[in-house]
Amino acid sequence: MSTNLSPLWISIKTAFLATIITFILGVAAAYWIANSKNKLKGLIDGLFTLPLILPPTVIGFFLLLLCGKNGPVGKFLLNFDVTLIFSWTATVIAATVVSFPMMYRTSRAAFEQIDINVVSAARTLGLSEMKIFFKIALPLAWPGIIGGLVLSFARAMGEFGATLMLAGNIPGRTQTMPLAIFFAVEGGDMKTAMLWVLIIVAISLFMIIILNYWSDIQLKLMGRRKR
Repeated sequence: MSTNLSPLWISIKTAFLATIITFILGVAAAYWIANSKNKLKGLIDGLFTLPLILPPTVIGFFLLLLCGKNGPVGKFLLNFDVTLIFSWTATVIAATVVSFPMMYRTSRAAFEQIDINVVSAARTLGLSEMKIFFKIALPLAWPGIIGGLVLSFARAMGEFGATLMLAGNIPGRTQTMPLAIFFAVEGGDMKTAMLWVLIIVAISLFMIIILNYWSDIQLKLMGRRKR
């Protein structure tokens, strides 16, 4: 049985960086959509949510068209001798795209639950939109955003299809735990596959426990506020 733990470290650092990116992009997109009156709001929301519904292989195919050597992003980066395909960066891109809807949907729901009267009062008092976001909207929506962070990390950790298509399965470089499980089973190494399954189940269970614990804290805080 292989004792190489590189898939674990690759999965953790990939999920960690992807979660940071989805936090920044997802919260910004969620706040914008929650307060937007644009006629195309429904279409844009659908595009942001689409990776949640599409099969990962379809997402990987689109990313391949976009970031491949013949794609617009790929061609542009070739001018700087940078190739995304079959690199660790590609694993982060794939994980970010598939986990983005988790952060976006959760954050949007949190922003939409904020009392509009509080925001209107802040505008009346002369606060800028930037200050309203950081001093009012973000703190009030923070409990929901935390839930989005946990879900995004878990989703990024478990990504398989898009990662395989965009980053490939390169041991020590792009091989994450889901990829290690698949190719261990394909090669008949059931012990190694079981090891990675147990590790990823343990991490996933830990994330669920954190989410449930945070939900309990939210309920207690809400109960105190009502009193």
